[in-house]
Amino acid sequence: MGPAGPRLEDGHRPLDRPRGVHHHGHIWSPQLNAEPADQIRLLDVQALDVRLQQLAHKRKSLPEHAEIETLTKDHTQLRDLLVAAQTEESDCAREQTKAEQDVDQVRQRAARDQQRLDSGAITSPKDLENLQHEIASLAKRQGDLEDIVLEVMERRESAQERVAELTERVGAVQGKVDDATARRDAAFEEIDGEVATVTKEREVIAGAVPADLLGLYDKLRQQQGGIGAAKLYQRTCQGCRQELAITELSEIRAAAPNTVVRCENCRRILVRTAESGL
Repeated sequence: MGPAGPRLEDGHRPLDRPRGVHHHGHIWSPQLNAEPADQIRLLDVQALDVRLQQLAHKRKSLPEHAEIETLTKDHTQLRDLLVAAQTEESDCAREQTKAEQDVDQVRQRAARDQQRLDSGAITSPKDLENLQHEIASLAKRQGDLEDIVLEVMERRESAQERVAELTERVGAVQGKVDDATARRDAAFEEIDGEVATVTKEREVIAGAVPADLLGLYDKLRQQQGGIGAAKLYQRTCQGCRQELAITELSEIRAAAPNTVVRCENCRRILVRTAESGL
């Protein structure tokens, strides 16, 4: 509910009393009259405005909003991890290809040396010794490179498993995001449908309220947290929930039925009904 209007101290009149209102009529809206039925109709407009506020709040605070936000963060983190795993797998693939090419080059060179050795074309003992030494060195080099290939293949396989795992997790979270988004959109559709219905009903009822009364109500509603008119129920303003003082009640009793009165405490339009307790 809206805040109470500024006061000097208990028992004094509000500082924001409208100009032109005499001492005994401080609860009246100056020069503003409206038939009791129009004032009652204003309560119907107020009820619809409250419903529109509730629907706006409901739309804004749907649990799916937080759910989607959390899931989206999870999805983003998993996507980052997946990209890192895919990059690692790609790097390993290139490293494996390079290592395999190195092995193949050593193998081909060793094969050529072995052919030269087997051909009998080399007769110099020193050349034969050098060639045999080179073949042995190439064999060791090939073994070392093949170990590297195996190590890279193991890392690549691990990266591939990580990619597969993260791909599955990303897909699962995306499915949850899609589900939550669908539920949110369905809730939006339902809420927006009711908003359209209530808005249309408000237009019809507000259209029957005098323009000056509706203008005052809209102004007060903006100032007072969405409540511009309140029912006087059993001597209590339903806007600020304050029981009216005896002097206020006396002045309201004396006011003509078509006089638009205001709550001295919260300044809202005060609508009299059979339940006002006057």
